[in-house]
Amino acid sequence: RISMKKLVTPLLLSLGLCTSAAQATIVEFQTSHGNFKVNLHDESTPMTVSNFLNYVNSGLYDNTIVHRTVDNFVIQGGGAKFEGTMPPTWLETGAAITNEPVYSNVKGTIAMAKQSGKINSATSQWFINLKNNASSLDAIDPTGGGAYAVFGEVIEDGMNVVDAIAAVERCNTGYSGFKELPMPDFQNQCSDANAVPGQENFVTIYQVIVYDSTVATDGDLASA
Repeated sequence: RISMKKLVTPLLLSLGLCTSAAQATIVEFQTSHGNFKVNLHDESTPMTVSNFLNYVNSGLYDNTIVHRTVDNFVIQGGGAKFEGTMPPTWLETGAAITNEPVYSNVKGTIAMAKQSGKINSATSQWFINLKNNASSLDAIDPTGGGAYAVFGEVIEDGMNVVDAIAAVERCNTGYSGFKELPMPDFQNQCSDANAVPGQENFVTIYQVIVYDSTVATDGDLASA
């Protein structure tokens, strides 16, 4: 199991934010490079999980791409999709949420991306830690950004898929936000500004589905 250290005592929140449709504990990411499951901390990070599941249930994550990978750091998605032209299209999202930094950003955890220096700026983008990033992502940002909120962890053998995604060669497209873009089978054309990729040249998240709607199974996790 993944060993996760809590940052603080679990938040004692009873805000009624999770509807019956948003009370899932395990979701499955179905991708062009294989599927992996994530166990969500629905009780200890309720606002973050509810926000994430609202995007799942609305279908916002359908046919999105992993738009950033950094060696030995993270893979990141939930923010863009390819619609036939470059650059990829940024998604329209809901309002930003309140930060919930409860758990540590160790290997295999999923957390919300946010704007540098803005503590409550996370919307739809998520990232998965490829190694223990606690020293950099749990730190209190002197600019006021705060720690990055972990809200679940990859389970079973899912990190094999995550690592396969991380191993895809990248293109620096030159477009803002897409300078670390994984693009399968596109390396020979990466520097050609006139080259038009196809959907097969992206790491695609076909869908994120509710796999197990049992509430509070995070009690079985090493982090709980």
